[in-house]
Amino acid sequence: MNTTARFLSIAAVAAFASFGAYADEADGSQFATQFETNRTRAEVAAEASTVAQTRSIEPAGSRVTTYQSTADRSAVRAQAAEAVRTGQIPSGEIGSIM
Repeated sequence: MNTTARFLSIAAVAAFASFGAYADEADGSQFATQFETNRTRAEVAAEASTVAQTRSIEPAGSRVTTYQSTADRSAVRAQAAEAVRTGQIPSGEIGSIM
């Protein structure tokens, strides 16, 4: 019984202490960034338009290189079927175990 009472009192103190950690204004206004500027909206828009022209929004390495193949589709299928028959490449789900 003494152990249970001690555990409950420690839990109550911990819960009470955790409520104090959240004592703040509801809108979190102390984290709002306050700054003053002397630039006009037009100056900022002009700078943004020049930066957008010099930067790409496409991630590096995202372009896929395309190749023109000279192989015939039926020839490639025949080579793949021959490779499966001779055991050079696995086929099906069990093929990856061997």
